[in-house]
Amino acid sequence: MSTFVPLKVQIQTGVTIVEFGQEQRQLDELHLEKIGRQLITLAQSASPPRLVLDMALTEFFGSSFIEILLLVWKAIESRPDGKFAISGLQPYCREVLEVTHLDRLWPLPNTRAEAITTVNA
Repeated sequence: MSTFVPLKVQIQTGVTIVEFGQEQRQLDELHLEKIGRQLITLAQSASPPRLVLDMALTEFFGSSFIEILLLVWKAIESRPDGKFAISGLQPYCREVLEVTHLDRLWPLPNTRAEAITTVNA
């Protein structure tokens, strides 16, 4: 059984950045509940309410993770001036969000720097 490794979190120019590392390359069901709790807590507590998920190393996620993304987005968007973006998506993950038309809800910049600019605009 693999050990849960929390997501890396940092603040950069007023934006909470959540970095999905090598441990989160494949977002399967094993640790999804813990990841979801961590993300929702961050979405509720980020000050200011600007959140970027840097998913450059993530190669796969399924529908359960999409549900988590929706909950995180709702938590951020419910706060005054709340903004959310996902950066660095690998081709498969980007395609999943495009096919489900979630790319119309969330900015999907290619880089973390672009995402920070987007949520600070």
